Amino acid sequence: MKRIICWLGIATLAMAGVALAQGTEKKPKAKKAAAPVDKEAVERGRILFEKKCALCHNADSDVRKIGPGLKGLNQRGKFSVNDNKITDKTLKAWIESGDEQMPPFKEVLSEKEIMDVVRYVRTL
Repeated sequence: MKRIICWLGIATLAMAGVALAQGTEKKPKAKKAAAPVDKEAVERGRILFEKKCALCHNADSDVRKIGPGLKGLNQRGKFSVNDNKITDKTLKAWIESGDEQMPPFKEVLSEKEIMDVVRYVRTL
C-alpha cells in the first residue's frame, strides 16, 4: 500500500512538473506595429534632403558620394562609421551634431525639420 501511494505521489509530482514547464515556456514576442507613416512629414523631409543633403548623399542608391548612399539604410541596421544602431534618435543626433566629415545641421534646420528629414531617410 505504501508503495502504491509513493508511486502515485511521484507520478503526481512528475505531471505537475510537466504542467509547470509548459506554463513557463517562452512565447515569441509579438512584433510592434510600425508607426503610421506621416506622408506630409516624409514629403517635407524629401524636399529638405534634396536641398541640404543630396549634395553629399545619394537617396536612391547605397553608392557613396561624399557621404554614404542612404538607400537601404534601415536594412543595414547600423551606421558604418561607428557601428551604432540606426534609430530615429540616433539619426536625429547625427544630423544635429555631424562629425569630422559631415557638418552639423542643428543651427541650419529646426528640430521639426530635422525630424522630417529623419522620417524621409527612414523610407529609403
